[in-house]
Amino acid sequence: MLNRVILMGRFVADPELRTTPNGVSVTAFRIAVNRTYNREQTDWIDIVAWRQQAEFVCKYFQKGSMIVVEGSIQTRNYEDKNGNKRTAVEVVADQVHFAESKTKEPVPHEPKQESFSVGNMDEYEDLDTDDGRLPF
Repeated sequence: MLNRVILMGRFVADPELRTTPNGVSVTAFRIAVNRTYNREQTDWIDIVAWRQQAEFVCKYFQKGSMIVVEGSIQTRNYEDKNGNKRTAVEVVADQVHFAESKTKEPVPHEPKQESFSVGNMDEYEDLDTDDGRLPF
């Protein structure tokens, strides 16, 4: 089976770097992607980037920046504050790339950063292995 997505779009807001209680960097952001057959329609796609990808995104991108995201679609279920069951659909970024022309050089900036508490970190699986092999 294959779960692969490549998107190009613009940041809706400045990304914020967060850190899990275990010290892992993460950022969640939304990009606006125009539909190729109808540029008047836009899809708003939620993206999650972890570790070095998250740090890179927060350092070099800001609201309005164009980005290319390669990753996979992930769904997860949760309950909102009122106890209603919800499903989140997001792209987990494996790679991110600049999509602006080289004449518009990215300027590194100090990313916004904050710590947060995740309700259940067991939902996220750490795929790193000590011997460099893939986990499957």
